Order: sequence, then C-alpha cells, then structure tokens
Amino acid sequence: MPQSASGHPSPVASGADSDAGAVRIERLRLRDFRNFAELDCEFPARGVAILGPNGSGKTNLLEAVYYLEVFRSFRGASDRELVRFGRDVFRVEARVAGPDGHRALAAAYSAPDRRKKVELDRREATRLSDVIGRLGAVVFSLEDVEIVRGSPSGRRRFLDILLSLVEPGYVEALGTYRSVLSQRNEALKAGADRGQVAAWTAGLEKAGARVMDARSRWVAGRAVAFARYHEGIAGGASGVLAYRPSVGDPGGARPPGREAWAAAFREALERTRDRERRRGTTMVGPHRDELDFTAQVGGDEERDLRTYGSGGQQRTAALALRLTEADTLRERLGREPIYLLDDVFAELDRERSARLFTLLDEGRSGQVIVTAPKPSDIQLRGGLEVWHVRAGELET
Repeated sequence: MPQSASGHPSPVASGADSDAGAVRIERLRLRDFRNFAELDCEFPARGVAILGPNGSGKTNLLEAVYYLEVFRSFRGASDRELVRFGRDVFRVEARVAGPDGHRALAAAYSAPDRRKKVELDRREATRLSDVIGRLGAVVFSLEDVEIVRGSPSGRRRFLDILLSLVEPGYVEALGTYRSVLSQRNEALKAGADRGQVAAWTAGLEKAGARVMDARSRWVAGRAVAFARYHEGIAGGASGVLAYRPSVGDPGGARPPGREAWAAAFREALERTRDRERRRGTTMVGPHRDELDFTAQVGGDEERDLRTYGSGGQQRTAALALRLTEADTLRERLGREPIYLLDDVFAELDRERSARLFTLLDEGRSGQVIVTAPKPSDIQLRGGLEVWHVRAGELET
C-alpha cells in the first residue's frame, strides 16, 4: 500500500488498480477555460498529484473536471468568468472509462449569446437533468469551510447540488419551486389580493414539500456517518449535523413524508400571511431552510460551529460533510466516485491531516486528483504520479 511521508497510507490511491467497477477519467481536453488556452492530457488510472504555486492553474484544472459533474463551477463562478480572458467560448471534454465501456462528456459555453451546450457521447443533451452526475465526482476544497461558517444560502446550495445528483426528481422539484416562488413574490410585491396570491400557493406547497422531504431524509440518514467522520478527524470530539426547516419540523416517530411537509408548509404560510403582505415576500419555505453544525467542545457542552467554532473546528465539519457526500455518491452510483482534493491538507494541523489521510484511505479506491503547492503539503511519497503546472501550462 502506498505510504505518505508521515507513515500513513496515501489517500484513496491504494486500491484503484484493482477496482474493476470504478469509473475514471482517461483523457481531459480544455480550450480557453480559465487560464488554460489548450490542454490535452491522459490521466493515470490511480490518479495524479498536481503541484504548482498559487495562481498557476491547479484549482482551475479541478474546476474543469468537476464542471462535467454538475455543469457549473464549484467555486460559485459564472460561466462567463470561466472563459479565458480575451476569448468568447470555452470547451471542456473528457473520455471516461468504466465497467460499461467508454463514455464521452463535454460542455461548452459561448459568452456572446450566453449559450451552454452539453454533450453525452457526442450527442447534445436536451435537458441538463439527463446528464448531471454522469461523471460521479466529489470535490474537497479549502473554500468548503464557507459551507459551515458562511451564509445559509451556501448550505442550501450544498444540499441542492448533492440532492440533484442522488435524488430522482429533485432538480425538477427545485426548479418548479423557484419559479413559483418568484411568481408568488411578484404578486405579493404588487399588493395582489389574497385570491391572486393563493393561486400560486398550492404549487409552492407541493414543490416545496418535495424539496424539504428530500433534504430531511438525507440529513436524517447521514447524521451518524457525519458524526463518525467528525470524531475521526477531530480526534474524539463529536459532531452533529441537523436540518432546521423554516416551516417547523412535522416530527413524529417516523419520517414525516411529503404530505406532512406540505401540511406544515401550509400552516406556516398561514401564520406568516400578514407579514408577507407587509414585506412583499414569502417568509417561509425551502429558500429559508438551515443546515446546522454543532460540536462537543468539553464535557456535555455543544457549540454552534458557525458562530462559535474555531477555524480548525469549522474545517473539520466541512471535511466530515464532504466524506459523507462521498458515501452518498458511492451508494447511488454503486461504485467509488472520483476524488478531487484541492489543497485540502495545507491548513490542517499535523494531527488532523494524518487522521484525514486514514479516513480517505479506509475502503476507498476511486481515482484521485490532488493539488498542492509543494510535495510536503500533501506528505505524499510514491503513491501517485506527479505533474507540475505553471501559468496554465501542464508538465506531465
């Protein structure tokens, strides 16, 4: 088994060669994506460590790979921002190998007409939901700490992206909810009468209930795994992941289900009706939900990590969340996801870094692409082939 310089197994790489069911990227081509004018490279089956100074393009390369998973930037950038400076169009394409043979994934964006084109096996997809999640990848990034300490919208975005990949019908339900919510808010802002507002409410309740049901089921089903990973990285401190819906929790001994969520939503809308009319906006619903992170800090004391957590505690929770996401993808895919690790060890202390190495290696055999400024930042020794990148130029 490959070993790191600290004596711990190198992350993820150990079993990739023997995982016949794994999917991996064989070839990646970029044109005018971020700071890459042209790139054409073939990836080893295990994966690769990509080294280079900050600003050289390491993260841009991972961003391009993950773009083929969700067809949007994991850094929150617009498609226009991904086009290389001075150009109008970018294109990303990959040849992917798996148990069912080879697949081709590609995406392009034209800035002048704001058009995005997505292809699967050389055929243009008519709906994004038909191709999203076909790659099967999870990305670990330094910016993940913002999921924990940042605004609620970032935590909802995490849930929405993940559930779009693993929950059938979630993309459609979320799209419907956002569309109806916009129409309902326009009616409220215009001072429409109760009947006009109510015309949008039934559709809002139905789509919103489906979104909240999926979110609550995922959190309830993954809370134990999150706690285990948090404890493993922190060295004993327990962590809690909890869903806090703005409509209140229907509760009960069994999972509430869509009808219970719809009823709770209906009651919450009724309670906030007067405030809605005064403020001209919908006050409750999935667009106001929260994902809470707490950790045990001493004895029985629990700390809200967003408000009171240290940087190390917040980063621990973010890493535990990504490991939990990886498990979710593995179960949905029936195979290992591709692991994209963007400089994740740089801001961890030695103990947390060693524990994360161990957790990444336990039972995980997917292809890994890891970036770092220098070899010592990932403590890697012989496990992966090493590439170097400078100013958008890759040296393999």
